Amino acid sequence: MPSPRLSRARRLLATALGSTALAALLPLATAGSAAAATSICSAPAKHAALAAKLSRDIRSALSGRGDEVAVAVYDQNTGVFCTYNAYSHFDSASVVKAAIMGTVLRRAQEQHRGLTAWETSNLRAMITHSDNTAASNLWASVGRTRFQAFLNLAQMHSTYPGPGGYWGLTQITARDEVHLLDAFTDHHDVLNTTWRAYALKLMSEVTPSQRWGVPYGAPGGTLVSNKNGWLPRATHGWRVHSIGTVTGNGRDYRLAVLTQNNSTMGYGEISIERVAVAVHRDLGGSTARYPAAAATPRSADVPALSDDSAPFGPVLGQ
Repeated sequence: MPSPRLSRARRLLATALGSTALAALLPLATAGSAAAATSICSAPAKHAALAAKLSRDIRSALSGRGDEVAVAVYDQNTGVFCTYNAYSHFDSASVVKAAIMGTVLRRAQEQHRGLTAWETSNLRAMITHSDNTAASNLWASVGRTRFQAFLNLAQMHSTYPGPGGYWGLTQITARDEVHLLDAFTDHHDVLNTTWRAYALKLMSEVTPSQRWGVPYGAPGGTLVSNKNGWLPRATHGWRVHSIGTVTGNGRDYRLAVLTQNNSTMGYGEISIERVAVAVHRDLGGSTARYPAAAATPRSADVPALSDDSAPFGPVLGQ
């Protein structure tokens, strides 16, 4: 269905030029739209060159990779917006823990109170160490109705909560994950200043062994807040994801990279970090290089875990 804007433009052209002339012009408009759709990144005219460069660099970063990758990027400063398979669905693994945190914070905000000691303890364990028991505690505490209400507020309209207690099987998209990161940064209708700062600080304190992915190659002098997830299943191999924001020192951008069909967790990490390097170079001025495929042993080149052993814990990876 043509957009209202395009339909109005066609009516105006038809009035001015007549139907014959309009028919001659429409193939050109269609061709132009198709050409634009092949670009990963877009931006206001002032930053079109930057968008074009980042499009090329993301494609280069993914060249030769054998996994399925989805990318979404948004830079608040320049308006650069990138989508690559950004509307494809993936099992969330522990990336969903960031949305669970957002729901807990929104509940406290609506109830005009601070966090309880129990909430604080579980949030810290869930985010900084990706603790599954803490995630299960908070998932049960907020409930599906409140979780869905948070997704709606954050404009995460393509995210579908996992069945029952299987929070790690929530279906997510890279585009929605950037909407989530917006809620922690510049989307003020979801969380107030206090809770946005709390979320970013907690995500900036993730244990060093889980600071792979989006933080890789980030520009110095910035606050990098991230949450990763990893999950092996019988189909589509390892799901390996990383989302995060880069703020401060003149930067304000967010990045989500989701992957699946990885033979090992480490392979997915490399794909994510190659994309991260491209983004940090172009938007952050970083001089980082791609990670070496034979770098220090990756965090989990380990045997796959059963995906039917329990509703929480190992079944959901981390």
